[in-house]
Amino acid sequence: MTDRPASDMEPIAPPDPAIDAAAAFRPPRNQWWDVWDQFKTHRGALVGMVVFIAIVLFCFAGPFLWPHDAGHIDIRSRNQGPSWAHPFGTDQLGRDMLARMMKGGQVSLAVGMAAMALSILLGTLIGVLAGFFRRIDGPLMRLTDLFLSLPLLPLLLVMALLFRQRLSSIFGVELGMFILIVTAIGITSWMQTARIVRGDVLALKEREFVLAARSIGTPARRIITRHVLPNVLSPVMVSATLMIAVAIITESALSFLGLGFPPDFPTWGRLVSDGIDHMQRHPSRSILPGLFISLTVLSVNYIGDGLRDALDPRIRGR
Repeated sequence: MTDRPASDMEPIAPPDPAIDAAAAFRPPRNQWWDVWDQFKTHRGALVGMVVFIAIVLFCFAGPFLWPHDAGHIDIRSRNQGPSWAHPFGTDQLGRDMLARMMKGGQVSLAVGMAAMALSILLGTLIGVLAGFFRRIDGPLMRLTDLFLSLPLLPLLLVMALLFRQRLSSIFGVELGMFILIVTAIGITSWMQTARIVRGDVLALKEREFVLAARSIGTPARRIITRHVLPNVLSPVMVSATLMIAVAIITESALSFLGLGFPPDFPTWGRLVSDGIDHMQRHPSRSILPGLFISLTVLSVNYIGDGLRDALDPRIRGR
């Protein structure tokens, strides 16, 4: 086989200047675009995100569109089943159950978000300190083991019984119970996040870029804020989504046991508890708030699964 002479070779087309100009002015893709591309491939996470956004809009935008007030009492309309006027029916005092579902969702979601923020803050702080500073690693991990050994629900019940009256007298009943429940859930659910963050920090502090920062005399605080924390963001975000579900379930359990918000202040757990006495004639009173709790927790868990896959570089193949 003989080579083709140079004169017979096809000429190479010059590059298109329009394409080069477009590429020059195209903004560079960052990591979050890659994360979003991977997240979109997880169908369960996309469905979960759509469901969660719909629930949030239902709870926070619905009261502006629905004419009934959650606290309005109408004895003549009490114990009614679903109808056009009251799609979810009414309770024993004639209050519209749809409006109370929206109000209860606001409280449950607010408790979940606030408790998640407190738990993630404590877990990340303790995990970073334990992983970066060897001297305090042992005491902080023994503290973590101590909290892991405590029974969660009995501890929450004791805290609710001890501090509910004092906080209610200082901040008012509703705000005091909100602070108590958020604090109780937050300080009893940070341990898993702390262990995950500590493990990542132990691996990161031996990496070359951290060793190089230490060798030039960079303060430990700057190394943590500039090099360590950005690299542990992925597991923290996944833990945050899962903590929302844990906080909503815990608040619902406390309200169901009667140690949450006052009876006239609806939450999804309180609505489930109030509807048990009417399960024979009006089962929707307990089924509907329980269904909203299940859908919220399930959607948040799917979002957490999608974030875990999207933020894992081994799954992204990068």
